[in-house]
Formats: sequence, C-alpha cells, structure tokens
Amino acid sequence: MTTRVVQLEVGPMANFSYIIADETNREVAIVDPSWDLEKTYTILGNNKWRAIMIINTHNHFDHVMGNEQIASRTGAQIVQHQDSSWEGKHVSVSDGEQIVLGNTVIKVLHTPGHSKESISLLVNDEFIFTGDTLFVGGCGRVDLAGGDPNDMYDSLYNKVLQLNEELIVYPGHNYGSSPWSTIAKEKKNNPALQFRSREGFTKFMTS
Repeated sequence: MTTRVVQLEVGPMANFSYIIADETNREVAIVDPSWDLEKTYTILGNNKWRAIMIINTHNHFDHVMGNEQIASRTGAQIVQHQDSSWEGKHVSVSDGEQIVLGNTVIKVLHTPGHSKESISLLVNDEFIFTGDTLFVGGCGRVDLAGGDPNDMYDSLYNKVLQLNEELIVYPGHNYGSSPWSTIAKEKKNNPALQFRSREGFTKFMTS
C-alpha cells in the first residue's frame, strides 16, 4: 500500500481538508484546502512530501479559500471540474478522467447536485472523497446557487451508490456521527439514501 490519506478538520464550518500522499515518490494532492493551512504545511514538512496538485470537490469559498496560498507556496496546480467558472483553476477535468499521482490513481466522478461543478474522487478503488455530495448521515444542500435536487438524486442513486460498498467515504464536512464511513453503512443508515423514487427524494430535499 503506497497511498496514505490524512484527514484534517479545519475552520469554523467543520470542513475537512485532505492530503492524498503517494509514499512511493512522496508526492501529494491536497483536497479542498481552506482554513488552518499551517496544519497542512506542517504535515508536508514533517513527511518531506511535495504538493503537486490541489483538487477541489467544488468551488464554494469554504473549500477553495486556501488554494492560491498553497499554490503560490508549493507550485501545485489547481484542479477543478470543467464546469467550474472559478478563475483560480489551472487544470480542468471531466467525468471519468483519471489523475495519476505516482502509483495512486484518482478517478474523477462528476456528482452535481450541491453545485454544478461538484466532483467526487475515487482513489485506487479503496476510498472516495465525496465533498458536499454525500455526508455521513446526510447529503449536501440543493438550495444554493447551482444546486439541483434532481442532479443530487442522479449523483447519489445512479453513481455513488453503484460503487463498491466497501469503499471508505471521506466527506467534505464533519457533520455526522463519525468523520468517515463506508458506502455500505450509508446505504443502510443515511436518511437521504432510503428513497425508492426520485419524487420522494426531491420532496424530502425541498420540503
């Protein structure tokens, strides 16, 4: 196993930032850096890791506000979905595209619903970083700009829930009973994933 994940709770909104490290070549991708950047810098320094990319699950301020500082300090490229209009990105990715980090393969899944450009990151078919699409015990809001309950239904029921149930789920916020979960646990326990119809789900999300 050459891939290591570091989960960091940061800021006043219970955000999670992540470091995905390929320990073969000591290169890392930083996911959703926002507040408390010194935590990230300390971990990079202590492990002698080199940040080569920043990947945003979406472009809401609480997930991107640390991007430019880290990019300036490390030279890392900022990666977002092609639908993102945020001016800070350097690299656009699309659904199904693979990002290679040493021996680590990060597959991009376009999972709109919370926002049009939302993505989830499937890493080595072992972990999935779901941003504000899927939380432990819930899912992201659909009432913000770019949100859509029908998109969220498709992202959750037709994409995320079709994945390997053993995948470890790393969400974008610490809103649940634990900081991480699995697809299987969320299928069983998450109230947002118990609906048998699109209509039931969209009514739940908009009521």
